[in-house]
Amino acid sequence: MLFNSVEYLVFFPVVFIIYWLLKDRYKRQNMLLLISSYIFYGWWDYRFLSLIIFSSFLDYFVGLKIEVAQGKKNKQRWLMVSLISNLGLLGIFKYYNFFASSFANSMSTIGWDVNDLTLNIILPVGISFYTFQTLSYSIDIYRGRINATKNMVAFFTFLSLFPQLVAGPIERASNLIPQIERKRMLNNALIKNGVFQIIIGLFRKVAIADNLGVYVDSVYANYDLHNGSTLLIATLFYAFQIYFDFSGYSDIAIGSAKLLGFNFHRNFNFPYFSRTLTEFWRRWHITLSFWLRDYLYISLGGNRRGIAMTYRNLLLTMLIGGLWHGSSWNFVIWGGIHGLFLSIEKFTFSKFNIKTFNAFGYIYTFVVVLIAWIFFRAPDLTAAFTIFSKIVSFDFGVLFIGNINSFVNAICLLSLGIIIDLKIFRSDIPLENYGVQYNTLKLSVLVSIIIIILCLFYSTTENFIYFQF
Repeated sequence: MLFNSVEYLVFFPVVFIIYWLLKDRYKRQNMLLLISSYIFYGWWDYRFLSLIIFSSFLDYFVGLKIEVAQGKKNKQRWLMVSLISNLGLLGIFKYYNFFASSFANSMSTIGWDVNDLTLNIILPVGISFYTFQTLSYSIDIYRGRINATKNMVAFFTFLSLFPQLVAGPIERASNLIPQIERKRMLNNALIKNGVFQIIIGLFRKVAIADNLGVYVDSVYANYDLHNGSTLLIATLFYAFQIYFDFSGYSDIAIGSAKLLGFNFHRNFNFPYFSRTLTEFWRRWHITLSFWLRDYLYISLGGNRRGIAMTYRNLLLTMLIGGLWHGSSWNFVIWGGIHGLFLSIEKFTFSKFNIKTFNAFGYIYTFVVVLIAWIFFRAPDLTAAFTIFSKIVSFDFGVLFIGNINSFVNAICLLSLGIIIDLKIFRSDIPLENYGVQYNTLKLSVLVSIIIIILCLFYSTTENFIYFQF
């Protein structure tokens, strides 16, 4: 079920009404959320429910075992059960074909023809997100940061809560389970903030991202036919398409959660207003960035083992983070580009004792991110290097416009989106708390205007980009 679908437009109000009719019985609310979340997830393919239910049972009991286990080694054994099981499932469904085909290709280069080892496997929606979420629960118990919950319904709800189930934010048990285990209240501030963020999210996704995507898809699908100017514009459009698409999803998720009485972590904080790549990753997909820092970078040793190991750990973290996004060498290179420049920044800052760059940093950061997006979006490595070479060799010519109305609409909507972002960014008020700036009448008018815009510029594109990860 998609946030921008008619089904969700019916599903959420029904859940919302029944949910708050049970407001004095929060345990029944939790059961309703659990059932609703399984319906939401099973809407794509009910067979995938077995995977998330398995992970829920596994880590619920593993968490209890880790907490009562005597001695570090015994705790480690139970933690390994969680790591091997969850990463094993993720590896089979997401990475088996990638490594099998990579092995076959590498063998063919030395003259050894290997039979096709790939399998006909469908990638379950959201498996990368809920796998990271359940792993953080087991690791936090092992580290002594949280206690294992004995409330099975609360834990199952934590792992499957539908607003964040498919594409985050990646919530920590320390934040979400306590909210699930206590009574929730709905107030005027939550309603205003939730409604405002949902409507902004829909505007970002439906009006901006989907209209940009029409041009991006047409160019990248025929990259060999276009010159550098067209490919540059398409890449610029993609940089904003993926931002507005994914931040729009996060906005709808966070706003929906607010209307159910929950507070999720912020996931985007205007990342293109960053002066360094380090700052970019503190603003882009924040819950993933912090997950990689806390559970991968620090586990590898962080910056505790000397400068050389720090660079190694940083580069490995970003390479693995790239691979998390997809089973392709494109994503590995994308992560490698970010890891390389993050390491260069760390060296530069320590060498010259500075904390950030000046205004030129905005240009530098955006250019690095833009180059990396080429590898993220291109269908394969050959396409990525071809597109990159055409752009940097200034192979420019007449810009391909396509449908002039669609092109102009995309530019106008993008400009409006940037203006809105700039206004909120300069206000120093987080988007998550921006709705209370308006009284009920002004908020109603604003919502009505955005709904009209959505109807006028609705695109046939529906899927969110991060669903494929």
